[in-house]
Amino acid sequence: MLSSQSRPVIEATLPIIAERISHITPKFYQRLFTAHPELLDGTFSRSNQNNGTQQQALAGSIAVFASHLISTPETTPETMLARVAHKHTSLGVKEEQYPVVYEHLFAAIAEDLGDALTPAIAEAWTEVYWLMAQALIKIEKGLYAQQANATIYSSWKLTQRTPSGADSVTFSFEPADDTVATRAKPGQFVSVRLPMSDGIRQVRQYTLSSDVESTATRTITVKLDVDGEFSPVLHHRLMPGDLVELSNPYGDLVIDPAGAPLVIATAGIGCTPSAAALQTLATSGSTRQLTVLHADQDFESWPLREQMLESLKQLPQANIGTWFERGELPEGLNARSGYMDLTDALSPESHVYLCGPLPFMHAVRAQALSAGIPAEHIHYEVFGPDVWLAA
Repeated sequence: MLSSQSRPVIEATLPIIAERISHITPKFYQRLFTAHPELLDGTFSRSNQNNGTQQQALAGSIAVFASHLISTPETTPETMLARVAHKHTSLGVKEEQYPVVYEHLFAAIAEDLGDALTPAIAEAWTEVYWLMAQALIKIEKGLYAQQANATIYSSWKLTQRTPSGADSVTFSFEPADDTVATRAKPGQFVSVRLPMSDGIRQVRQYTLSSDVESTATRTITVKLDVDGEFSPVLHHRLMPGDLVELSNPYGDLVIDPAGAPLVIATAGIGCTPSAAALQTLATSGSTRQLTVLHADQDFESWPLREQMLESLKQLPQANIGTWFERGELPEGLNARSGYMDLTDALSPESHVYLCGPLPFMHAVRAQALSAGIPAEHIHYEVFGPDVWLAA
């Protein structure tokens, strides 16, 4: 909760900081990496720096947190904090790094605002920063404590790689050391760390797509981004027998086997958490009312198609709808041409889970809101930095 001295200052300066924060965060990262270039080796993604998504995500989280302190002073934005904390812990962020971030973030703020940054404004925004930092540190300590080990990354060996869809590959790994593995939940992800061609390690997060609750295997499904840096290494260089570093499983988008009617709407490679959830629900004998909706370019492009359809056969209360932009429509899958339409899939008590490209999720979320679904019953997963917050 903001102090009585800081609250009016934050309320008065929030519009200008919100306007300038997207200009401040690039300066912050430039300062941070100049002082600590080692953070680009195995912690931060240089691709996300180059395309600006990391800067957008940081700007969005700061703006959301400060706005929440003003509008709802007795609480914190738990969903946003949890999302950030899960990503931080998958990367091994430590409590002692928060003062380093503070130093370079506030130097960037001072550089951007100049003489407009009075001592009172600096003190108030310092309070906002440390309220957010302490909230994250508390959550992150709890997440680390839930793991079966105290290791950020452990070694896993690739045992199998299987094509899935038109341009995706499923990779299965087994432990390559004696680190005790944490049992994951459907919808969670792991960080994968690998050296690139120049020897610099890069990290990406991938949802576990199969055998989620097994501690003897980790399985991810990765779509090839021909213009990317990381996925081409996985697709073209990683072969059975090779070793990778994997984090413990993290992520708060977890689906329960029981509860209100559930609608899972995905597009493209966004079906990975859906595939994992369906497999787990089928294994547990779930009788939850379930509607699975998937959109793709065409039937053959659909990753994990066989796995998802096999799981659906074992779920008595499940039904499916599909949309394809081109090609012949398959029989028996309630298939339609064009873009996804939720009109017939929603009931007032539905909980909706979304995963796919941002434009797809924006469109589907708007349909769900128009149908009267409360915003708190609509959940989503963004692959990479959560730039939805910045919007």
